[in-house]
Formats: sequence, structure tokens, C-alpha cells
Amino acid sequence: MSYILKTNHLTKVFEGREVVSSVNMHVQKGEIYGFLGPNGAGKTTVMKMITNLIKPTNGEIEIFGEKLTDRSFEVLKRIGSIIEYPIFYEKLTARETLDLHCEYMGFYDKKEIEKVLEMVNLHTGGKRVKEFSLGMKQRLGIARAIITKPELLILDEPINGLDPIGIKEMRELFGMLCKEYGITILVSSHILGEIEQLADTIGVINNGKLIKEISMNQLAQSQSDYIELVVQDGKKAAFLLSDKLQLVNFKMVDDHCIRIYESSVSQQMISKVLYEHDIEIEAISKKTSSLEDYFMKLINGGVVSV
Repeated sequence: MSYILKTNHLTKVFEGREVVSSVNMHVQKGEIYGFLGPNGAGKTTVMKMITNLIKPTNGEIEIFGEKLTDRSFEVLKRIGSIIEYPIFYEKLTARETLDLHCEYMGFYDKKEIEKVLEMVNLHTGGKRVKEFSLGMKQRLGIARAIITKPELLILDEPINGLDPIGIKEMRELFGMLCKEYGITILVSSHILGEIEQLADTIGVINNGKLIKEISMNQLAQSQSDYIELVVQDGKKAAFLLSDKLQLVNFKMVDDHCIRIYESSVSQQMISKVLYEHDIEIEAISKKTSSLEDYFMKLINGGVVSV
């Protein structure tokens, strides 16, 4: 299997506290890898080590088959990135910002500037960066990260500050960059629904430890359908499911919501029993477990089957 990025027992200690603990990450060439975890889990610290912004305390990073060192200048030229919030010279325009970045990176195809600004849908005229909204700065940061056509794109919460239309545009852009340009993307986000639509593989990190790597195909195959039932009296409904239908594989989410995981029972059967016992049904529908369900189970220490 061809990995464009690997880490081997990657560890970082700050002021005596281990904030990243022996992380072994595997990013395949040509995929979108979704890096998930709560705030403070260690996502940004891992990305900073991969981009040589901070040094690991222990462990190794391998990119394009080479061990990352203090002198990996040619390797870093092949990477585009946004780590935390993008920083710019406030008095420059978007075009001047990209022109300066191209000079710095030794990339001289200046025709790409207009093309990339169009890609990220950033039309600012002569506006200076200091006049940009947060969303406009985020778009410019993405444009700067992709203009040199990197082989590996590292994006730390790239859709921060974007509205729903902007988020959809960026999702489509990242998918296009991966499929049409062959760019491998490592992207972190707290918006699980976006990662679910975008990623080929996910890595889940919590308290500095990478607790799971799994492809979205494997995850989809492992997730089961369930019936979600919303009623006024959840406790009585749960009793009837157990007593009248002999169901055991169900879960009370809260006082009103029940999830039923048994395939032997239909929505019609459930509705019939509840109506016969004067339980008013507010909603009943068939659903599939989501990435959010899987993520929360992992983070909360639950057992998962894959």
C-alpha cells in the first residue's frame, strides 16, 4: 500500500505534559483523510509537526518516502497548508498576496493566480486584506495553499468562518482537487457531517492518542440501520417494546427518543402496539448510524465493531 504520509510513534511534550502520544498515522496517496477529534485533542499539534512548524519530542514523520528533518526543504515545497488561522500582510490585495507567495515558493506560473481565485470564488477587486471578512480570509488561505499545485494538502479546520454555501463550495473544491489533480488531502474539522461526505478515510484522535483509523467504506459496511421512535412517554413505550414485542436490542436516547436496532420488527408493528396502548407517536422513521454516532461512541470509550 502506498502511503504519502506516515508517522511512527509521534509524540510531543509541552511543559511536562504529553499532548500527543505515540501517534501512528497512515495517509494513502490520492485520498482525503479526515482528522477528527474534540478541541484540544492534538489535531493541530500533529499538523504543526508534519509541516515542521514544531519539532516532535519523540517519533518520526515520513513524507513522500523520506524522513522529515530540519533540512527537508524540497519535501516541504511539495506541501500546501493552512494551520490554524491564515496570516497575511494586511495592506496587500488577494492577488498581491498570491503573487508574493508564488515568488517565495519559486512558482512562476502567474496565470494560476486568477484561476485559483476563481476556484475559491474570491472576487475582491482592489480590496486590501485588512478589509476582508473571516470567510474571505479563509478562502484566500485556501487559494494560497493550493496555488502551487502541491502533492499533499494539509488543512486545519479550513471551513471556519464560511457560510453554508461557502462550506458546500469548499467541499466540492477539495473533492475536485483530489480526483482531478491527484492531490492528497489531510483535513481536520469539527463539522462531522462535512467529513462524512468528503473523506475516504478517517483518523480519530482523543487526549493526544490516535484511537482509530478506518476507511469510510469499512465504516459504512459496519453501520446498521435502526428505527428511531419519538414519543411523549418514552419509559412506557420502552416497556411495551420489551413486554409486547419481546425486543431487547433498543436504546433510550432520552426521555422521548428510542432507537430500535432489531431487523425483525417493522415500523408498522411498533406503531400498532403503541397505538393500542394509547402511546402517541410524534415521529417514527428508519435511519442509518452516522459518522457522528460512531465518533461519539469512540470518544466516550464505547466499544465499536470495526
